[in-house]
Amino acid sequence: MEELDDLRRQRFEKLAGIQELGVQPYAYNFGRTHMAVDCDDLHDPDNEGAIKVRLAGRLMAIRRMGKASFGHLMDTSGRIQIYVKLDAVGEASYQLFKLLDIGDVIGIEGGVYKTKTGEITIFANSLELLAKTLRTLPIVKEKIEGEDKIVYDAFADKELRYRQRYVDLIVNPDVKETFIIRSRIVSAMRSFLEEKGYIEVETPVLQPIYGGAFARPFTTHHNALDMQLYLRIADELYLKRLIVGGFDGVFEIAKDFRNEGMDRDHNPEFTMMELYIAYHDYHFMMDLVEEMIRFIAEKSCGKAILPYQDQSIDFSKPWKRIGFYNAIEEKTGVNLKGLSIADLRKAAKKLKIDVDETQSAGSILDALFSEFVEPDLFQPTFIIDYPIELSPLAKKHRSEPGLVERFEGFVAGKELCNAFSELNDPVDQRERLEQQSAFRAQGDEEAMVIDDDYLRALEYGMPPTTGLGIGVDRLVMMLTDSHSIRDVILFPHMRPEKSE
Repeated sequence: MEELDDLRRQRFEKLAGIQELGVQPYAYNFGRTHMAVDCDDLHDPDNEGAIKVRLAGRLMAIRRMGKASFGHLMDTSGRIQIYVKLDAVGEASYQLFKLLDIGDVIGIEGGVYKTKTGEITIFANSLELLAKTLRTLPIVKEKIEGEDKIVYDAFADKELRYRQRYVDLIVNPDVKETFIIRSRIVSAMRSFLEEKGYIEVETPVLQPIYGGAFARPFTTHHNALDMQLYLRIADELYLKRLIVGGFDGVFEIAKDFRNEGMDRDHNPEFTMMELYIAYHDYHFMMDLVEEMIRFIAEKSCGKAILPYQDQSIDFSKPWKRIGFYNAIEEKTGVNLKGLSIADLRKAAKKLKIDVDETQSAGSILDALFSEFVEPDLFQPTFIIDYPIELSPLAKKHRSEPGLVERFEGFVAGKELCNAFSELNDPVDQRERLEQQSAFRAQGDEEAMVIDDDYLRALEYGMPPTTGLGIGVDRLVMMLTDSHSIRDVILFPHMRPEKSE
């Protein structure tokens, strides 16, 4: 066992003391009847203590006063005051209570009272220890100044909070609320799509050929088959195979993995929802996205206008729609449409964007858009009609040469979703993937690879189809006013802890 500091040594000593009392410090079960939040409604002012409850949770405050003590018990629903008196619980249980620490998990049974100060309180007539904690919680302290609640001495170290999410959830109730809302968001998304008649499916996480996005994959090895496999970067190509196979609408809420850097908006393991619907185009999908996000916001948060970074995001209105090239021209005054690669490089340099001779036209256009347009797209906006160089899986625009029928949805300066009228011409698709292969040969590690089986599937005929990918983590960020993707992933990836 590691060397103990003084506080942990004291906890182990109390553990030994509890065992000497003949108490099992790690119980098998406790049959609770209510939650803390129920007790307000259960209180009977005409018959104090008549309603009996059994509550279980974590002891978050203790005030010992000789033969009687107060404490606060916290369960999933909230906190409630408890009152433990020697005469009521008996000598053995009161001795046990004196050995308890903040953080211990206990169960109590007692009547529901309201104290003279108006606080609902459980007067315990029995007490059980359910789990003894051997580490000290970083208890958050609060005080009231006027009408404001001031929090100080908080568990505020972000890196420590992400590493020890279990502690973060205990001492910061607002964190738990974020993940409860996340669960509602995913549930609302699923129910919306199912109500539309779309089928939820599962596709492979381990893939012999990765595709569907510009990204570097994680690799692994299958021993029995002696072959290299990849963790999926997207599930797009498998879902479109199902459209070929006769499904009219399929979706998957799935973990994807991209071997890329980590920042406020990116985690190498993240959640995507991808949806593919036959016989429709990207115009249909834009309308569906507006309807779905509004439904999710109202269902999970109770309203469609929500706070974010001291502003408000309004999901109640139709989203603004503007062309890719038009959006860049609006910000820079430069029309880039139809420029050669040489002229694109010159334009980028004039706009003080560093480019080199190896960058493709798509890479330069993407850099210009990211610098000048994306950060200012705060209210929900669809950027539509992308250059073909940026969209190897999208169908050519029906009336604008050099463009594809694609849109990306942006909210709060971040990409939220990406959608196409899907490319279903197998000859055109092969040519574009071969071009991507050429980019890879020139050093672009994120260019797509050729998937011959997917091309074979297209040759059997895929009906007109529209597809959508939504970043679930980013949607949660926007709906919960969270500024980092790590705030909405329970266990985000971190660098290894430094040894002491």
